[in-house]
Amino acid sequence: MTDLPSSVVFVTGANRGIGRALAQELLTAGVSKLYAAARDTDSLAELVNAHPDRVIAIQLDVTKANEIASAATLASDTTLLINNAGVAGFTSSMSGDAIEQARVEMDVNYFAPLAVTQAFAPVLKANGGGGVVSLSSIAALSNFPVLGTYSASKAAVHSLMQAFRAELAAQGTYVGTVYPGPVDTDMAANFESEKTAPADVAKAILAGISAKQEEIFPDAMSQNLVAVLDKDRHELDAMTATFLPAA
Repeated sequence: MTDLPSSVVFVTGANRGIGRALAQELLTAGVSKLYAAARDTDSLAELVNAHPDRVIAIQLDVTKANEIASAATLASDTTLLINNAGVAGFTSSMSGDAIEQARVEMDVNYFAPLAVTQAFAPVLKANGGGGVVSLSSIAALSNFPVLGTYSASKAAVHSLMQAFRAELAAQGTYVGTVYPGPVDTDMAANFESEKTAPADVAKAILAGISAKQEEIFPDAMSQNLVAVLDKDRHELDAMTATFLPAA
């Protein structure tokens, strides 16, 4: 893929949280164009107004096939796709609404990156290969029961990106997966833990992309937990199992 300053980047869920921080850091890095996607383009107005020459707001609900197809057509010069849009419910596997919540999380966290990546893969190929980076979670590698169904949806993303990495290699597309720990965003507001600032996470993600890392651990907690995983998978499972839903 190309260096960031010459990249044309498409970011889903760019209006808040990690997505908004990524948008800001990408602009600071000097990307030539940024497609900022969100369900409500009004929420992107401040970003567009600050960088009218480089930011294009795209209406995109990542669960709607027609909007995904339209976005891929509109953003046909994209060289880097970042699947950032996500949703989390603090739902244990024993919750009464676990199945309903799991369907929502799978739609946004798994089926959406599958559909969006499929739609943009030909675009990336036409533009020289480029790259796809998807946001998973450290909870993908060992389930946090307080986020039981969310963790499972992010584990699906982890597996899916392994498939894309193999299948898109022939067209020269770099595929990276990001595994953040708790980040200080609205999504993690109910998670009681030390949290990393979104801007710091975004900087680490871009450093990983620039280095073409296949797995990016952008904060201290994710780095510490993957170190435990590399040493002893069962030890990590025992640690994350302590993050239980409130009784």
